[in-house]
Amino acid sequence: MSVIGIIGGSGLDDPDILKDATLDDVDTPFGKPSGPLAKGRMGGINVVLLPRHGTRHQFSPTQVNNRANIHALKEAGVTHILATTACGSLRRKIDRGHFVIIDQFIDFTRFRKNTFYDSFENGAKHTAMPEPFDANLRKVLYTTSTELDNPTHNHGTVVTIEGPGSQPEPNRTCSGRGARISSTCPPPQRPCWPTKRKYPTPLWPCPPIMTAGKRMKNP
Repeated sequence: MSVIGIIGGSGLDDPDILKDATLDDVDTPFGKPSGPLAKGRMGGINVVLLPRHGTRHQFSPTQVNNRANIHALKEAGVTHILATTACGSLRRKIDRGHFVIIDQFIDFTRFRKNTFYDSFENGAKHTAMPEPFDANLRKVLYTTSTELDNPTHNHGTVVTIEGPGSQPEPNRTCSGRGARISSTCPPPQRPCWPTKRKYPTPLWPCPPIMTAGKRMKNP
């Protein structure tokens, strides 16, 4: 049975969006997740909601414990993870209010734990990520978004920087390869792979949808 995990970014972290929601305060070997797990149902589907930045939005993007968040969702039985994020657009064709189903990332973060395998004591663990976002979930997200008449882009590369902070000039930062810039994706995606949780990012993918924010200078 599928259980959907939602890592809710700014504006999508209210447990009241779920029916019959209960809160579960958990711990993990990697520390506490960002907040309690809200377990309930949405459209007849079992859903677990986790507020990425905490219940008081107290954690900056760099402070978010991505390993604990992913581990907590795995232990809760989550099979698919959707993560939302606000972002800035690096392309003229991607305007405010658009959705982008991202399929690749460029990671410029420096201070975040991005693997479950800090030590090679029990053997080396290298995780290949040629296609970091689940293709089937990306297809579902794109199809559903277009059916709802949302302006939606089916491909794109997200450039991730440390945050909070000002966004760098995009042409210099990513040599014209990026489509969006964000401070919360893909660090959660990296530890997600070894858990075999399917992960796309909508709106902000871990599922692959992102809303385009302020337009910047673009190629």
